[in-house]
Amino acid sequence: MSLLRTVFLSASQSAWLRDRAPRLGFVRRTAGRFLPGEDADAALAAARTLAESGVITLLTHLGENVATRDEAAAVTSQYLDLIAGVRAAGLPSEISVKLTQLGLDLDAEFCFANLVKLIESSASADPDAAKSLWIDMEQSPYVDVTLSLYRRARAAYRNVGVCVQAYLYRTEKDVASLIAQGATVRLVKGAYNEPAEIAYPKKSDVDESYFRLAQMLLGPEARAAGVRAAMATHDRLLIARIIEWAAAQRISKGELEFAMLYGIQRAEQLRLAREGYRSCVLISYGSYWFPWFMRRLAERPANAWFLARNMFAK
Repeated sequence: MSLLRTVFLSASQSAWLRDRAPRLGFVRRTAGRFLPGEDADAALAAARTLAESGVITLLTHLGENVATRDEAAAVTSQYLDLIAGVRAAGLPSEISVKLTQLGLDLDAEFCFANLVKLIESSASADPDAAKSLWIDMEQSPYVDVTLSLYRRARAAYRNVGVCVQAYLYRTEKDVASLIAQGATVRLVKGAYNEPAEIAYPKKSDVDESYFRLAQMLLGPEARAAGVRAAMATHDRLLIARIIEWAAAQRISKGELEFAMLYGIQRAEQLRLAREGYRSCVLISYGSYWFPWFMRRLAERPANAWFLARNMFAK
């Protein structure tokens, strides 16, 4: 793991920095590149602009590990309002949530009840083409319970998806199981500070794991099972490799879905949409953005120069 990645991941876990760093102008200026604002209206406005270019969007309210049932209920209510906003605006947008936002640390059944409210609301937003409610994946201790609740939800509802992380050794087995269920899956590399005992420490190994998992999720068995797979990566070389392999397998462009973060690789997002691929942008918003921002820098340490440049900007 690179030194910069280690520094950023450590910063994401620092309560001291979380409270103080967002007050610094250069930190806020840099973060502004990656999120359009702190409220839902800003996120919806960004989604509307992207929709005009043929780009679909995935919206998420930043936050994790709520401490009380009242907080979890408030987050659930905020997401219900967001789903209503998407419906009212007629946007091609879906929602993504962390289970710890919905009370997973407090009670799994309580969390699941909140999740079901969001799944059902997403379905009713467009009855003819129910939009998926995506479940984000968090740190490794949450993987088993997240997949368990996902499978339970999937057994009752078709419009629910889950994120899996390519840097974990276990993910190949998890993906095989999800394919058998005909799941909706978003594949990411992974953005948490995980030990080498359970996660690939080298980028090259993570890249190879990602490509193998992409082949599984786009392979004949997955397509026969009705799997929807979204490749969430900004790695243009990896994207090109997946596209080349898919073309050799006679997979049409419309069956390939790529997802990226707001503010990163914008030209690539638009190019994919123009060329007929499903291009999706994850738009994050909310006041609890510092840990998320540090993890985004850890995923792509090259963006550190942007942070440094803003440090000296007026």
